[in-house]
Amino acid sequence: MDANKEKRIARKRRHRRLRRNLIGSSKRPRLAVFRSLKHTYVQVVDDSKGHTLASASDLEPSLRSNNGGKKLDIATLIGRTIAERARKSGIEDVVFDRGGFKYHGRIKALAEAAREGGLKF
Repeated sequence: MDANKEKRIARKRRHRRLRRNLIGSSKRPRLAVFRSLKHTYVQVVDDSKGHTLASASDLEPSLRSNNGGKKLDIATLIGRTIAERARKSGIEDVVFDRGGFKYHGRIKALAEAAREGGLKF
């Protein structure tokens, strides 16, 4: 089997295992993170209603101008942005869903920046 396919299968397996216990509610929504090879996306999701309450991505025009830096710096900027948008919506407590990705690199930088921005998880 191809090495990339094995990595993808392992991530999906980790994600299924994590999502068994992670459920976002209206009081404590889920902060869902997805990263591709080039981009990083994050959403605050209320699973009981199936609504996205806030989102941020490095594809947004307001964040795109800062895309000249490293991916780690961009992930930090996205973490600060999602914390700011979530707090504007009245959200302070979230459940962190790392999407099956290992907690290091961009995922860790995004999570730490969101914590510094005022989100609790």
